[in-house]
Parts: sequence; C-alpha cells; structure tokens
Amino acid sequence: MSPATFVRRIVPLAAVLGACAPVAATATATPQRLHTAASAPTASLTAAFQPERLGRRTTLSFAFRIAGPAGRLPPALRTIDLSYPSDLGIALSGLGLATCTAERLEASGLQGCQADSIMGLGEASAAISLGSDVVAENVPITILRAPDEAGHIALLFDAVGTAPLSTSAVFTGALLPAPAPFGGQVSITTPLIASLPGAPDVSIVALHATLGPSGVTYYERIAGETLAYQPPGILLPDSCPHGGFPFAAQFSFVDGSRASTHTSEPCPDRRR
Repeated sequence: MSPATFVRRIVPLAAVLGACAPVAATATATPQRLHTAASAPTASLTAAFQPERLGRRTTLSFAFRIAGPAGRLPPALRTIDLSYPSDLGIALSGLGLATCTAERLEASGLQGCQADSIMGLGEASAAISLGSDVVAENVPITILRAPDEAGHIALLFDAVGTAPLSTSAVFTGALLPAPAPFGGQVSITTPLIASLPGAPDVSIVALHATLGPSGVTYYERIAGETLAYQPPGILLPDSCPHGGFPFAAQFSFVDGSRASTHTSEPCPDRRR
C-alpha cells in the first residue's frame, strides 16, 4: 500500500488563545466529554535543563508520550498546554531575534526563514492505524518565533516528514501566563492531519523538543563579516523551588477526551 500524503496546514494563533481560555465551561457544554478513566488516553512527561546550573544559561528539554486505551492509538491530538516553572527568563533568553511568518514558512519552508528566528528543535512521532497494522514515522520539528500577537510571544512548529508517511504540517503556539506555581505555558494547537480515506486522522504519540541554544546557530554581521554564534539561552534562577522545578502538561483530543500529567526536575547540586 502506498504511503499517505499530507499537505502543510496552518492553524491560526487565535485558535491557540481561545484554547487557553478557561476550559471548564467549554468542556461542560461539549457532549463528547463523556469519557471514563478507562477509555481516556494517558500521558507521561519528562523535563530537564541542559546544563543544569542555577543562575546560568541553559536549554529546556521536554518530552511526552501519549497512549490510547487498551493498547490502541490515541485519538488525534488538538491542543497541548505545557506549563513551566516561574523565573526562567525565556523572554530574555536571546532566542528569536528574528521572526518568521506562517505564510513564508508554508511557501518556502525553513529556507524562507532567518536562522535567528529558530528557538528550538525536536522530533514528533506520528502514527496511523491501517486495520491491525500501525504505520509510524518520526518527524523532525523546528520551533521558530513568529510575530507577537496580543502582546504574547508567538511560535511556529514546522514538522516535515518524508517516509513512510509523507507528513507535513505547521502548528501554531504562544507563550502565555500560567497560575502559580508555574511561570507560564507553551500552548500549542495541532491541526487535524487526514490519513487514507476511511482511516482515522494521524495520531501524535510522542514528542521531544528543546527551547534553547542547543543545536541552534545564529549569525551576526560584524565589520563586514558574517560570524556564527550560539544564542545565550534560558536563564535559570539563582534558587530552586522546594521540591524541584515543576512542569505539567494538558492534552485535548478530537473526540473530546483529555489527559494530563506532571513532573518535577530535581534541584541541581550547588556543587555542580
């Protein structure tokens, strides 16, 4: 059977901001939210700082996995809200000195965006069910800064796969406030990606990504020469919260189900 072919799709940032409104009222009004714990997807989350030194610059690394009930694939993912600790200094990280628009990215790919707009890298695992078989692919992701909207840092997640699934999509996101003990959240809306006729939409079953200078190169013109350099990165606070740095993630799916998970990154040894 030939692989499915997908096209790039852009989800407007307004959908992300709307998804971050209080979800209780929306969920209550949605009849689809009638899922028992046994039928809902489950998720796990990990997070780390590399390097992990208080008061120093770092790269934030995070990863999640999603599993459907009874070993099945989870439904297609619609939103991700990743809450991160306070006092991380993402806005002052030196990341995203330039911006790229969704239109430019869709028309020309990463070649149409400046290197100084890249804020992180990653990989997502996408899968579809074909009868009793599961076809999966690991899709590289590039996180770029988009023009600010509504006073918030906007993001673009460019995912381009080749084989065995020709998957290609652009997700939109934003850095938004979050209640204590968190300092903010990365809110992402994922487009529905159709698979073969009659088959479910593509499921995202895992994602690993970074926000920070690891693997990222910027360029600056000095005295007529173009010099490459690594951006500074996210500034860790001088002190660690009691119990470690907290992280949490919430996921919503096309069938109305939800999943949530949380973790904490232990406080680093000051001697390091």
